[in-house]
This record gives sequence, structure tokens and C-alpha cells, in this order.
Amino acid sequence: MTLHTWLAFVAATMVVLIIPGPTVLLVIGDALANRSRSAWGTVLGVGSGDLLAMSLSLAGAGALLQASAAAFTFVKTLGGLYLIFLGVRSILNARRGTQAVSEDGGEASSTRMAARFSKACAVTLLNPKSILFFVAFVPQFISTRESFLHQGAILLITFVLLAMVNVTVYAALARQVGKKLLTPSARRKVGYASGGTLITAGALTLAVKHR
Repeated sequence: MTLHTWLAFVAATMVVLIIPGPTVLLVIGDALANRSRSAWGTVLGVGSGDLLAMSLSLAGAGALLQASAAAFTFVKTLGGLYLIFLGVRSILNARRGTQAVSEDGGEASSTRMAARFSKACAVTLLNPKSILFFVAFVPQFISTRESFLHQGAILLITFVLLAMVNVTVYAALARQVGKKLLTPSARRKVGYASGGTLITAGALTLAVKHR
């Protein structure tokens, strides 16, 4: 793989990642609700989700989703329903006034981080469009004259690192905004907005048609 090809992949990937999707919306909502905590659990979850999704795509799962309407619908339904579940939970927590994490360390912080990691990983992975995107996007940068595994590994690592940087920036910006939302009313509105956005993302995911 030439440097020119790799730089073209980096540029194209950055453009794709900047556009907010379900994962970015989740990261923003998580950062607003956990503005006093590290975002590494969520960021690593996104990276792991993209790593699994792209690996599955390169291994042939993307071709399966592309060819099988049933497989596509199954993954799409899981992803859409999970997003809706997260959105409803965010709204319910906002109504109860528990959507924001307390400012002190709290107990079981490692458990909270593991939960945020799992949630981000699941949302990122359970998006069939991501796997189909990798099927259509990645091969454009792979040369048939060189090792597929070597090139695939380079592109995989590059994409995952860029995805993690992207959500880190989004999380940092959201946390800066969150610091100004200190009143219970403001935090409640954030919970409602975050929940409504996730529900909308879930509904849009369920509406995606197999092509």
C-alpha cells in the first residue's frame, strides 16, 4: 500500500466519521450525563465495536448481510431496538432525576465504566450499515497486487484509531457544554433530548431497507 493510498483513506475516513450517527449521538449523551467522569470507557467501547464490525466485514459477514435480507433484518432489528431501549431509559432516568452521575467518585466506578464500554460497543457493532459500509468502502483502497491481510490490518487499525479520536473530540466538546448545565431542570432537558435523539436514531435504523 502506497503512502498516497493510505492518506486518501485517512482523508475519506475523517469525512465519514465527522458526520454524526447513532454512535456519536450516544457518545454526546453519555458525555453530558457523565461530565465529571472519564470518557475512556465509552471511547474504548466505540473502538472495540468498530474493530469487530470491520473485522467481520473483512471476514465476509458484510457480504452475507448484503446478500441475505433475513440476516440484514435480524441485525438491523437488534440495533434499532437497542437504541430505542437506551433512549427510553434515558427519558425515564431524566424524569426520576437520576440521569446525571454524581460528582463524587461513587461506588463501583469500574462497573459503571464497564457498562458504558459495553453500551458503546453494542451500539457501534449492532449497526448493519456500518458493516455494509466497510464492504463498499474499504476495498477501494486495497490493491490486488499486495497482501490482503497486511493491507486490511493497516486500514483496520487506522480506521479504529481515527474513530476513537473522533468520539474523544465529540465527548470533550459535549462535556464542556455539560459543565454549564448545572441545574436539575437543565440536566432533565438534556436527558429528554438525548433519549429522544436515540429513539429517533433507533427508528431510522429500523426503517433502513435491505438493498
